[in-house]
Amino acid sequence: MDKVPSKTKMHIKDLLTQGRPTFSFEFFPPRTDEAAKQLEQTISDLRDLQPSFVSVTYGAGGSTRDRTLEIVTRVKREHGIEAMAHLTCVGSTRDELGAVLDRILKSGIENVLALRGDPPKGQTEFTPVEGGFRYASELVRFIRDRDRASLCLGGACYPEKHPECGNPAVDLQNLKRKADEGLDFVITQLFFNNRHYFDFVERARRIGITVPILAGIMPITNASQVERFMVSCGATIPFELAEELDRRRGDAQAVMELGIAHATAQSIELLEKGAPGIHFYTLNRSTATREIYAALQSAGFTAR
Repeated sequence: MDKVPSKTKMHIKDLLTQGRPTFSFEFFPPRTDEAAKQLEQTISDLRDLQPSFVSVTYGAGGSTRDRTLEIVTRVKREHGIEAMAHLTCVGSTRDELGAVLDRILKSGIENVLALRGDPPKGQTEFTPVEGGFRYASELVRFIRDRDRASLCLGGACYPEKHPECGNPAVDLQNLKRKADEGLDFVITQLFFNNRHYFDFVERARRIGITVPILAGIMPITNASQVERFMVSCGATIPFELAEELDRRRGDAQAVMELGIAHATAQSIELLEKGAPGIHFYTLNRSTATREIYAALQSAGFTAR
């Protein structure tokens, strides 16, 4: 692949002030050589769409820490795309997290998604290590205490509430606490009913959460896969969509077409009604995202 010039340093919070929606893609670090080739092809395919930024996830217990930093650095330096590294509390002490932040800054990365993270596989409850953090709000405060201005910080939010929280009002107050510690924007967990997003934004604004709230969209490309994601993150699906998905379950192409159509319709309505950006959960594949992006461009939406 031809190397392209690296973009000028840019905080995502600044992209969110430029008058057009952001379009961004999320990747995860590959675990095999074959998966690494697939991700490289996906990045190549999506680079031409000129996304506002991309993000790269961070495995449980820091299991993909080095690969996360390698990918975000390469994406920015070689592909010329603004990149954001995920950082979680899982399995890390304050000192270890501080060392990772130093590496991030030395790599020229200026955007971090600060997360608590999921419990390691086989555990149902999050338990911080000794000297670590229990909540994402503590991680955000730690980062801001170390660095007030160099890093732009994003966070996660749940339109249908965090699956570990029984009360959506409590969950929203937890988000406000996290935002007040120094977040610049938040990205929602996936959702399939836009009403959940708009209601969530209204409730958030009502209690004083003022940061931009980007809409996280996962195009359905595999019925069983998306159903597993829904269980793990507490998302629901409109009955009519679920019914149609079940009818097409045995036809992979039909499922893909349904997922693309639904995500496109979601994205258009979100943007028309003021969502500041769409963050696509790509699952390291490009086909669905490219088709949706093309449809959005045809509808007149262009990225910042």
